[in-house]
Amino acid sequence: MQMDDIRNMNTAVLAYMGDAVYEQAVREHIIRKRPYNAHRLHLAATAFVKAQAQADVIKKMFDELTEEEQRLVKRARNRKTTAKARSADPVTYRWATAFEALVGYLYLAGDSERLEYVVTKAIDIVEDGRNAG
Repeated sequence: MQMDDIRNMNTAVLAYMGDAVYEQAVREHIIRKRPYNAHRLHLAATAFVKAQAQADVIKKMFDELTEEEQRLVKRARNRKTTAKARSADPVTYRWATAFEALVGYLYLAGDSERLEYVVTKAIDIVEDGRNAG
């Protein structure tokens, strides 16, 4: 896939990919950290992948992003959508979708080093928030 194709891709498609990539990274992280039964793993993963957590992550990371990444996040956040989150307000849901779009973009662009940094930083931010609360 060409970089221009990825840059111009619908942000909902990028978020769709990013959701899967981030979910896999979170699952691997919690299994390596505390490999207990599947139900407890699911509950642990939820803290990382819920919209509020993802929205908090992207807001905290925003200033660390490149200009191109910031433009993508803004484009994804501002995209008109008819989708409704089950457990988040519309603004939180849009920020979470923007985070997922960034992850999807980095994955499809093949920027594995930057992707690993963003995902690791996101997991650290969520864990720091859980430990503080």
